[in-house]
Amino acid sequence: MNFLFRSVILFGTLVSGFAHANDNITVSFNERPPYLTQGTDGAASGLIGTAASEAFKAAGLDVTWSKVPPNRQLIVVKEGGNNCAIGWFKTPERTQFAKFTNPIYRDKPTIILANPKFEGKDGSKLSDLLTAKGVRVLVKENFSYGGFIDGKLESLKPTLVKSNGTPSQMLQLIHAHTADFMFASEEESKYLIEQSGVASNSLKQLKAADMPNGEFRYIMCSNQVPDSVISRLNKVIKFK
Repeated sequence: MNFLFRSVILFGTLVSGFAHANDNITVSFNERPPYLTQGTDGAASGLIGTAASEAFKAAGLDVTWSKVPPNRQLIVVKEGGNNCAIGWFKTPERTQFAKFTNPIYRDKPTIILANPKFEGKDGSKLSDLLTAKGVRVLVKENFSYGGFIDGKLESLKPTLVKSNGTPSQMLQLIHAHTADFMFASEEESKYLIEQSGVASNSLKQLKAADMPNGEFRYIMCSNQVPDSVISRLNKVIKFK
């Protein structure tokens, strides 16, 4: 009797897990050209979006694409369910509430976009730029710039000006001298300048001498997304 009861429970668990693994997955993204744009079919496109879209398709997973602001994406993933978000850095904090696939993209080295009055020089070390007298660094709230930059911000503790705006809106704040500089990927800097309406000759573009290669970007899923789904994605992700 006990054996039969345990067998029924085991069978029910297996069936439940199988059904859960095949549920539709909601994948969140925000438009951030050239990384992420929305294709004509509603799916994510761009440098990161296309790689993610192709991975879900190749893995045979049923997906609903959803445009969601970045901070809200974190909340959705934390809340659980069959939810994923694409293009995120993998940090120790995020691994506490999320699962990550293999990387789908790697950024080029981060550059610095500064207002002309900032006296920092191209080719300086990042620590020198962050410790310049009276420096104010514009950062996006709840955003990771990767281990190297995050570590420097934490250890050197420059004055931070936090924003919830889009990158192009943040660039306008730099132009208005609300802060001295912000970080941007090399891939998106040209687009940001065009979209912000700020003349390129009214900004300084600096490259730190010690800036490492960019961070890897991943598909980030809630802890309730089955490991089998992550495994299926990893098998078809082509990035090396």
